[in-house]
Amino acid sequence: MNIGITCYPTYGGSGIVATELGMELAARGHQVHFITYSNPIRLDPGIPRIHYHEVEVSTYPLFQYPPYCLALASRMAEVAESYELDLLHVHYAVPHSISAMLAQQMMAAKRRLPFITTLHGTDITLVGSDASYFPITKFSIERSDGVTAISEYLRRRTVEVFDVSNEIRVIPNFVNCELYQPDNARKGASDYAPNGEKLLIHLSNFRPVKRVADCIHILHEVRKNTPAHLLMVGDGPDRGAAEHLAHQLKVERHITFMGKQNHVERILPMAHVLLLPSENESFGLVALEGMACGVVPVTTRVGGLPGVVTDGEDGFLEAVGDVPAQAARVTSLLTDDNLHYRMSKAGRWNAAERYCSDKIIPMYERYYADVLAGSR
Repeated sequence: MNIGITCYPTYGGSGIVATELGMELAARGHQVHFITYSNPIRLDPGIPRIHYHEVEVSTYPLFQYPPYCLALASRMAEVAESYELDLLHVHYAVPHSISAMLAQQMMAAKRRLPFITTLHGTDITLVGSDASYFPITKFSIERSDGVTAISEYLRRRTVEVFDVSNEIRVIPNFVNCELYQPDNARKGASDYAPNGEKLLIHLSNFRPVKRVADCIHILHEVRKNTPAHLLMVGDGPDRGAAEHLAHQLKVERHITFMGKQNHVERILPMAHVLLLPSENESFGLVALEGMACGVVPVTTRVGGLPGVVTDGEDGFLEAVGDVPAQAARVTSLLTDDNLHYRMSKAGRWNAAERYCSDKIIPMYERYYADVLAGSR
């Protein structure tokens, strides 16, 4: 197939999933065309059957805000015609679904161009439920030729919030189990923990919903009982506050802020425990990536996370904001090698059995075929 993919090419989960999906589809022989305003994250140059088409937005004095939605729709139609795309697959409803619908209408006189919308979370729970965007989000979902959600939680939430009648097919996030693997030797860990401290890791876009300050508090509590060093991977609005808090608690020497990283599969296997104290997660992709690498997640009992992490088996789930409970779970994992070994192995097994890309990507391929055949 010739598939057009549009996403936010940033460090949020939707952009990561869209990029990984495109690479997996290309590896399976499909032609994949990314249509975005910048090169997607984690997309290295030179990958066979991957094509990138930049969306350029002109700025005129008349426009207070550049009309990205219209520029995107024009570029989608142009790429669809030039490269004979079979379908468009947009990630994150606002504004990508509306742009895809406009591109579809622009192509209507020539041929059918179906589009699929994948819902990722905040496009439904935050942006889409805002009064300003609610009508257009509902309309874009209802006009999509196919709709997928990354978890059963998000599917239910979408139906509750928008009262849509479309079938929403759940296709969960995935992980490349050949790329994300445990490293028992934890090569590179000594660069951050030269005295043999065990490593904790947090990966996010440092938005308020990720509660990055909780990670600093957890490290502070854990270090009262056992040596530990925290890797903070990513960047965003709450990074400055997190760095300030680390100084206040006098743990700044035990934290490395690594900034944005394109190859987290090289960093994750160094750690023992993943911290994910989020206020909400529609799926919890980083927890899955950690589990695939044998890193045990300590996270919160919210959203789609209980569907990924089995409490007490391959990770721990605690209440949002309960730093003492989360710190106690981390301490137990760092001080009980048998417990960590058992949960690490269970996490890897569950990731491989349920979420490896070779199991999930065919679900997308079948859905593409259904949509192309006119089935919804």
